Order: sequence, then structure tokens, then C-alpha cells
Amino acid sequence: MYPYVTVNLAHLRQNVRTVTALCHHHGIKLTAVTKVFGSDPKIARVLFEEGITILGDSRVENLKAMADISAEKWLIRPPMLSELSELCQYGDVSLNSERTVIERINEVSKSLNKPHKVILMVDLGDIREGYTDYDELVAVAQRVEEMEWVELYGIGTNLTCFSFVTPDEAKMHTLSDLRHRIEETIGRPLDVVSGGNSATIDLMVHGGIPAEVNNLRLGEGILYGKERMHFQFLPDTFHDVFTISCEICELKEKPSLPWGRIGCDSYGHTPTFTDRGTRLRAICALGKQDFDVETSTPVDAGIEILGASSDHLMLDLTESTRTYAIGETIALQLGYFSTMRAFTSKYVSRIYVD
Repeated sequence: MYPYVTVNLAHLRQNVRTVTALCHHHGIKLTAVTKVFGSDPKIARVLFEEGITILGDSRVENLKAMADISAEKWLIRPPMLSELSELCQYGDVSLNSERTVIERINEVSKSLNKPHKVILMVDLGDIREGYTDYDELVAVAQRVEEMEWVELYGIGTNLTCFSFVTPDEAKMHTLSDLRHRIEETIGRPLDVVSGGNSATIDLMVHGGIPAEVNNLRLGEGILYGKERMHFQFLPDTFHDVFTISCEICELKEKPSLPWGRIGCDSYGHTPTFTDRGTRLRAICALGKQDFDVETSTPVDAGIEILGASSDHLMLDLTESTRTYAIGETIALQLGYFSTMRAFTSKYVSRIYVD
């Protein structure tokens, strides 16, 4: 049944081996982020089988879906008070930036007789989650150290996800300095200092991460072999772990320029068009509800994506060297956000190849 996503597990295994070895060479242990594929247990298990012992997700429901995998599980978004019972049951670690929430975690953990680890988040300029008052950070770390059912596991930061502030050596050294401050305050070493996501890979490769930073939380780097700083693919990685196949439901020659008065799109913007003459256009049964146009690429290089509505994908086939017909399929290579939508959509099925 179309559309469906093909997951190339063999290529995923190669990516995991390459990126894991690269991180190990630089003294970094990685947390594999599973949210892009909705923590699909078949894919998560491949990560675990290839030696990744920490899995991270932003949804407690996804941690629950991986309950049978014996990896340490991190909630990588600050937890909501309303989900702490399930968090403490299905998650081992959470990234936190609110003392009130941590104190409540301590209470819930006690009631479940199950200790919980926390990583305190540091805002280094991206103004997403984390402490900007570093004296407050140290004070909260000291308070957490005194708690009975919560363990202060370490500190972490996140960059390039909201303001797109990039990681650099100065920011990593700030994180390193904060590690030393906290360790002096609590009188023991921290286990984890997490230096960010796939945008930090390039800095790592070029020796810009101090030894005190020992963890990265990677999704895009593992799944697509891509570092996010310069959007470059890493050597010895595959970029086609996820592809989507959709069926052609209309195939006609049509003018490239619409006729009539142009109104606004769903976001209030007025689109513009260029007259390219008559073109061979296909419509596929796939839309924005199921994938992301901007982060998808046709496998056939002669096909151009013209755009999509909620459930129609418009393609230009004029330059393709292949001949297509109604009922045939077109494959698109999926990027990060496109994969996320495809795995979230109930209308997209999955097949796995190894």
C-alpha cells in the first residue's frame, strides 16, 4: 500500500559503525536520538545491536515503546510535571532546567522505588532550554546532590536548534569550566558532559572539544551520515537509509504558468511562478501531512519537485530519461524532517531491508 517508507537497515548499520568509531577516536560516547523515526523498535534495536548503549528521545511515549531494549534511556527534552510518573518508570535519565521539576522527580522516584538520573542543561546562547545564570546552575547542582532518589549525572547543552547559534571552542570551554565548578562544589566527578547534537561533530573532528566534554546526542549524524555545521556528509556513510515510494495518480502535459488571480497560500504568502512552457507533470498520492518537501530529494535526478499540498505532490518529469505511467511509483530520498513526518503519519507504511 502506497505510500511507504523503505528503511535500509544494512546502510544504517554501516553509518552507526562509522560514526561510533569516529566519536570513540575523539573520546566521545554518543547518545543515539530516536525521535526522528518515532523510536520504531526495529530501528532502535539495530542501534543497540551495533553497540550504542544510550538511546534518547523527546517523548516519554517513545521511551515506553523501547522498554524491551536494554539500553539506558534519556528524555532529551525538559520533562513536564504531568508526565513524571511514566518518565521515572520508562526513562533512566532526563535533561532538566527547573529545580521544581527535579524535586518532584525525586518524590516520584521514591514512590516507585526507582532512582533517576538528571543532566542539568546549560544555555550557551541558543536561548532554548538551560540555565543562563551559572551561579544558579551550581546551586541547583548542589541541591540535587543532596536528594535521595535523584542522582546528578552531569551537565549538557544544546545549540543550533532554535536561534541556530553554532558550537565553538569557547562555548565548549565554558561547559568544561562549569563542570569543574560543579565538581568542586559537590566533591566528586560528574559522569556526563554532553556537548550538543550533530552540529558539534565538525568541531569534534577538528579537535575543538576539550576532554572534559565526553558525550554528544546524535540523530542526523547517525541516520544520514551528516554533520549539521556545514551540512556535509561524513566519509564512509550512506545517505539513503530512508526513502519513500509514492504512486502516480495523474500524469499530464500542462502549462507551467497558472491562469487566473493568484491568492495566498496556507501561510498567508503569495506564490510566484515562472513560465517554462508546457511540461510533463505528475501528481502523486503524497502530501505535506506525510513528508517534508524541502528535505526530500527524488531518486531520479531528472525529476523536479514543484511543491505539495496536504495530500498532493506535484512533480515535473520533463527532464527525466525514464518513461512513467499511471500507477507506477516514484521514490524520494528522505532527510531529517521528512523522515520525522513520514514516521508520524498513520498513512505511511514501512518496509525494512537488510
